[in-house]
Amino acid sequence: MDWVVKVGGSIFPHHAKNLVEGLDGENVIIICGGGNFANQIRKYDAEFSFSDNAAHESAILCMDITGRLLADICNNAEAVYDLKTAKRIVKKGKIPILLPSRLLHYMDPLEHSWNVTSDSISFYISQLIQAKLLIATDVDGIYTRKPSAKDAILIHEISAKKLLSFGETSIDAALSELLLQFGSNCYVVNGKYPERILSLIRENADIKNTLYTLVRGD
Repeated sequence: MDWVVKVGGSIFPHHAKNLVEGLDGENVIIICGGGNFANQIRKYDAEFSFSDNAAHESAILCMDITGRLLADICNNAEAVYDLKTAKRIVKKGKIPILLPSRLLHYMDPLEHSWNVTSDSISFYISQLIQAKLLIATDVDGIYTRKPSAKDAILIHEISAKKLLSFGETSIDAALSELLLQFGSNCYVVNGKYPERILSLIRENADIKNTLYTLVRGD
């Protein structure tokens, strides 16, 4: 698998379904964000102050839920719990959607906090299989300000070190540190437009006209 495509919960389910179907035939593995399920846990956590372990593990289970549901509505995809099965699914010509809870139960390299979300988890998986990471979200990339602000400008390329000073963006707080630690890059793209993701994956001529942000691991 050449790419890990993290499908943000913000585009689940309609745009997520269109994206996965648009990736048919590509050598990718999908990991889903927890979406509104995880957001509800975060809301409850603010009220009840769950333990870090309980909140973290529950949020990961939300990734399983969205992934399982997405696989159910995409004829070209299949839900898997491990990377060995994922490779077998690719050979069958289908797209694996990884449900990460079992894998992360035994391999637990990331801190348990809300700084670590499906973005950082997807990066960790990409390192395990030596694949590139693309984060598909509901905005065009990373902006100079909150995307809804009138004067917000899309950043085409930025170093992870500089991004650390931005605070909360369309990727989680821990991912920039991980990119720096491993010297890796990732792309942030609007998942509502599958053709943009395909341009990056296929490295075709349309990439020049594609909206995205490249976050460099330097």
